[in-house]
Amino acid sequence: MKKNMSGCSVEESMRLLGGRWRLLLVSYLLEGPKRFNDLRRNMPGISQRMLTLDLRALEEADLIKRTVYPTSPIKVEYELTEDGKRLVPIVEIMKDFGLWLKARVKNGEG
Repeated sequence: MKKNMSGCSVEESMRLLGGRWRLLLVSYLLEGPKRFNDLRRNMPGISQRMLTLDLRALEEADLIKRTVYPTSPIKVEYELTEDGKRLVPIVEIMKDFGLWLKARVKNGEG
């Protein structure tokens, strides 16, 4: 991951959560633990490689937890940690803003 160049707290947040998929991943994990393939189904535009990289980055930041169950075949689940749950207000604001944007476009304003 790139280094924070300005020391700004917004840049630090964007360094971790920026990009197309990470906050979306968090939003799906708000519903509860998910398996890798469940997340792929929720996000058909993401490649397997990108999903893996983003899950690892969020895990490394202690925002999600990966649990491996010793079954056959192996079952792996991802869920938000307590630190990851701090992102709830951000996801809610992004959702509200997205709904506003959709309505604006629908009404011919955008």
